[in-house]
Amino acid sequence: MNHEPHDPSQDTEAVPGAHLAQLATGEEMSVQHFSIDPGAEVPEHSHHHEQAGYITKGALTFLLADGEEVVCAAGDSYVLAGEEVHGAVNRGDVPAEGIDIFSPPRPNPDWQE
Repeated sequence: MNHEPHDPSQDTEAVPGAHLAQLATGEEMSVQHFSIDPGAEVPEHSHHHEQAGYITKGALTFLLADGEEVVCAAGDSYVLAGEEVHGAVNRGDVPAEGIDIFSPPRPNPDWQE
């Protein structure tokens, strides 16, 4: 077993208002916590990782390549296929928080590059 306590001092601000914390990482997957401030936007991107997530607080609007917008609120889960183009924006009044699982494992991204 690999136990990984969360150390908030290691959180990454990938873009303004989008904070990521790498949690447990195994050989086949990784777990990441996210917190996205009201008004913050994660730019459109894709990655080869399959991404499954669960919203624990607030709501997040996913912006898909075909122009579709999908709102996921606290208690909702989602799956994005590898290479699926997507972005996200918090249009609410509270931070959107949740957990993402990536397979294969994914390091914290820097969307500002």
